[in-house]
Amino acid sequence: MAERTGLSVHALRLYEREGLLVGPVRRSAGGRRQYGSVDVEWLLICVRLRESDMPLADLKRFAALVRRGPGNEAERLRLLDAHRERVDARIRALEECRSVIDRKVGVYADHLARGEAAGLWDPTA
Repeated sequence: MAERTGLSVHALRLYEREGLLVGPVRRSAGGRRQYGSVDVEWLLICVRLRESDMPLADLKRFAALVRRGPGNEAERLRLLDAHRERVDARIRALEECRSVIDRKVGVYADHLARGEAAGLWDPTA
């Protein structure tokens, strides 16, 4: 499961302890965890939500809603939509950062191509 999801064994156990899985983890006769395809699919969703900085509390809430089954889809949608708005805001902020970086790269590339440092910011000047 760790290989299939990119999560470490430690992270998998954390997800289980934190109640982030949507179903109980089955165990073999020897006590080993046995995950099914639904578990893999769910964990891959969780990984993407966490990678996109969804707060753990929101992810727990989402998992709890999914575990409850049908009837709370509007609440799930509100939670996901609020997260999407945060992600969109972060993307806009990163695009602004990228624009500044692109301008600076252009300035430095231009000056280096001309073989001069004149006009570049110099804190020792």
